[in-house]
Amino acid sequence: MASSAFKQLLSFVLVLGLVHFCSAGRSLAETSDQTQQPILFQYHNGPLLTGKISINLIWYGKFKPSQRAIVSDFITSLSTSSPSTNQPSVATWWKSIEKYYHLSNAKKTSSLSLSLGNEILDESYSLGKSLSVGKHIKQLAAKGGQSNAINVVLTSSDVLIDGFCSSKCGTHGSSKSSFIRGKSSKFAYIWVGNSETQCPGQCAWPFHQPIYGPQTTPLVAPNNDVGVDGMIINLASLLAGTVTNPFGNGFYQGPKEAPLEAASACPGVYAKGAYPGYAGDLLVDATTGASYNANGLNGKKYLLPALFDPSTSTCSTLV
Repeated sequence: MASSAFKQLLSFVLVLGLVHFCSAGRSLAETSDQTQQPILFQYHNGPLLTGKISINLIWYGKFKPSQRAIVSDFITSLSTSSPSTNQPSVATWWKSIEKYYHLSNAKKTSSLSLSLGNEILDESYSLGKSLSVGKHIKQLAAKGGQSNAINVVLTSSDVLIDGFCSSKCGTHGSSKSSFIRGKSSKFAYIWVGNSETQCPGQCAWPFHQPIYGPQTTPLVAPNNDVGVDGMIINLASLLAGTVTNPFGNGFYQGPKEAPLEAASACPGVYAKGAYPGYAGDLLVDATTGASYNANGLNGKKYLLPALFDPSTSTCSTLV
């Protein structure tokens, strides 16, 4: 059963507009009604992603090489095979996802291993600059591998997506793959947009002042890129939701059409001591003044969301 403090944190999503949900149709009214009732985080007996999974990145629009490196280094940092020697690390954050696998009804313990797959560049905006999630994002996601893969579509700051900013910062879902060895299956995909010029107050907080609520001074982004550092927060949240609820019948709480998942159940929480308008007691880089809570490979630092711990029904943070 959720504590009163946890319910307050769930309600905080209305104030910040940090819509890190997998559902594209979640409305503010639905969120408000739902958070007034205690909700149990439940396993709905569906499959979780297991085995060796490649994460393919589909870059849609203009991204600098340095921006692409921020994301690709984050993906590589998730693997425990080559974790950062500096703690707390991205790999340590991701390892806490294992608790969901231990609690699932699998007859034998399953493991998950993520690795960086292919990177596909579409700098010519082949589908235009105004896209829909239901059609265009799925079409772009299908460019990646469709077997043992998560295909991540990343759209640049000048690309408009239906519902972007107004109801979501990104989304995840699944789509039918092409026939492989005579069989058709599903593959998981994620979409995250760069909000830097469209809605950084909604999708890049705490690196930008929120459009609602306490107007505190924004934190310095760990990679000096408000848009892409904000994308990392959303990508991390959606990755956690994708592997633990890939097809809509895994771990989540609330209605299936608008679920709260492993990370979206802890909106606005990044460290201990977090409260509405305050991300928590984060680490601060002595040289740059940037706030972060996880170390990655190649000297990268990241801000990652708290993850809901299903064994304690609390939001667990790295720091």
